[in-house]
Amino acid sequence: MRRQRGVALLLVLWVLALLSALLAGLVGWVHLQNRQALWQRQHTQALLAAEAGVGMAVVAQLQRDPQRHWLADGQAHALSFNGAQLAVSLRSEQGKLDLNAGSAEQIARLLQAAGASAEQARQLARALEQRRGDGHAPLRMLEELRAIPGMDQSLYRRAAPYLTLWSGLPSPEPRLAAPWLRRALDLPQGGPLGEDAGPIVTIRSQATLPGGYTTTLRVTLLLNPSKEGARPYRVLRWQE
Repeated sequence: MRRQRGVALLLVLWVLALLSALLAGLVGWVHLQNRQALWQRQHTQALLAAEAGVGMAVVAQLQRDPQRHWLADGQAHALSFNGAQLAVSLRSEQGKLDLNAGSAEQIARLLQAAGASAEQARQLARALEQRRGDGHAPLRMLEELRAIPGMDQSLYRRAAPYLTLWSGLPSPEPRLAAPWLRRALDLPQGGPLGEDAGPIVTIRSQATLPGGYTTTLRVTLLLNPSKEGARPYRVLRWQE
């Protein structure tokens, strides 16, 4: 009898341990689901706010009133939308180095300034020049630069903000170029920035929610304000 009671007690303890493990797993799963739902809700709210920042930048860029018009100087504008704090800036693509039109020498100089060795920069520039020749179509995405032999992710990440596919210029427009790029390519200082940034701009919109969650959009747009009834821009590149 005692032996049977001992076996029954062991069985009860085993069942309780199993139930405890199952309950702990269930609690952990519920907690994970709640965290994922919270992250998704915050991400959606921040993304919508960042998109609103892009819209505000487009409106400001198309403004004819000099007091409301934004210059394409990379200056962050502090805005708010639905409780989120926004930092929105824009740059003209004419102030960047075009991967399809720029010279191999300037591309090498930019890559070296971004951290490549002199030899690595020359090899990458030659490989890119070969990619642009041989009957190949022009590059359509900046990410194609990653496929160039010898390119690494960290170098690409540092160089990409100063590269474009949409200016068509053999060299960046000095007055629209970032100070870093002017130094890297030894460009002249250029005149006053002025209001004309060209039809293609890149907008950076960072949204921060009250709880601290942050997301950033980088969007390259072709502006077409003259078409009545149509959206005043076309998206060329969209990055979250």
